[in-house]
Amino acid sequence: MSIELMVLIVVITALVFDFTNGFHDSANAMATSVATGAFKPRVAVLLAAVMNLLGALMSTEVAKTISSGIVDDSLVTPQTVFAALVGAIIWNLVTWLFGLPSSSSHAIFGALIGAVLVQAGMAGVHMSTIVSKILLPALVAPFVAGLASYLATKISYHGAHNAPKGAKKRYRMAQRVSSLLVALAHGTSDGQKTMGIITLVLVAGTLELQQLNPAAAPWWGQAPGTAPHWWVIFAAGLAIALGTYSGGWRIMRTMGKGMADIESPQGFAAETSAMAAILASSHLGFGLSTTHVVSGAVMGTGLARTPDEVRWSTAGRMVTAWLLTLPAAGLVGALAAWLAHQGTWGFIAVLIVLVACASVIKIIGSYNHVSHENVTDSHEVKILTKATLSAPARPVVNPLQPALPGKIADHPMATTPLRLTKLKKPKNKQLRKPPEAPSKKGSINV
Repeated sequence: MSIELMVLIVVITALVFDFTNGFHDSANAMATSVATGAFKPRVAVLLAAVMNLLGALMSTEVAKTISSGIVDDSLVTPQTVFAALVGAIIWNLVTWLFGLPSSSSHAIFGALIGAVLVQAGMAGVHMSTIVSKILLPALVAPFVAGLASYLATKISYHGAHNAPKGAKKRYRMAQRVSSLLVALAHGTSDGQKTMGIITLVLVAGTLELQQLNPAAAPWWGQAPGTAPHWWVIFAAGLAIALGTYSGGWRIMRTMGKGMADIESPQGFAAETSAMAAILASSHLGFGLSTTHVVSGAVMGTGLARTPDEVRWSTAGRMVTAWLLTLPAAGLVGALAAWLAHQGTWGFIAVLIVLVACASVIKIIGSYNHVSHENVTDSHEVKILTKATLSAPARPVVNPLQPALPGKIADHPMATTPLRLTKLKKPKNKQLRKPPEAPSKKGSINV
């Protein structure tokens, strides 16, 4: 297989990963707004897609961290980057199936580290950058966002109790603005990660071509340490925007209703706290997980208002997924890298495995389909069994109780409503006087 064709396949795979990143993380920006009714589901994902695209065009600091910060780009090959993308995509699809808002960022980081370790050893990994810009932010950011959201919720409800009637409606209007800013911050952070991956494969492909022909200068060629091309920036932003518009409804159900039932003041507090943390980390070039930040903010606002109603079982599953993301994606990336470096047949085999896994997961997910029409019907995401719907209870009808004339009555044993005919009012008839009782023997009638 030629290097040009291999680079093309890897770039397309990177855009596929960016698409999965979009629908996997669309809940980060819009789950609370959909849960509180600030936005209709379809309107929410459309606006989030537009803001993600704009955010992806704003900065490239995170892209530089990924393309040349956590690994040595001079030791990376296109097969290595392809294997990393396969590991990240498979992990994203598995966690989407279970409705778990795990980190797409940590999935690609873990898969890339695992693939580089197989191909180049410890010399290809910059451990100091991984610790300072990936691991430490992953530990600190959720707690910081949760604490800020907790305090903001306390302040918001104190003001709402003392505010005139209609204050919650104004909070809902403010929540619409804050959710759009979170979507903008998400595009600024996560949109750049795919830019960095594509830049990394372009650098690797250029170096391999120059080893075969020092005079080679492909139009897509790129030198180590340079910023992403303009077409890479636009393509990555468009891919994550399209993924966001597709919805990712399974994860949105977990993020919006799975951890706690929230109101509009809580949604505004959580979104504002998450937005500030994400924008600050993007400016510093941290490979921060927006999923961790938003989840921490939602948990903080739930603890501030209704600590007894926080669903700790859902939070426990989320934390478990967070802890498994780096090692699990790294293991898949390492196995894929070993197979992809066996030659052309190994590269094609990895591609076939990716398509097969994606198809199987899609089929399984169709058994309990979650869409924009039923995303708020339950807080559970089931795999093969149906989730428990939170439908309003119907009043119990007494079959012996007379129904009103001309109305439709629901008989509890009938399959369809029964239409009752109008009852005729009985005529008033004059009652006859009862006959007098016969007199007793010996009595005298006067």
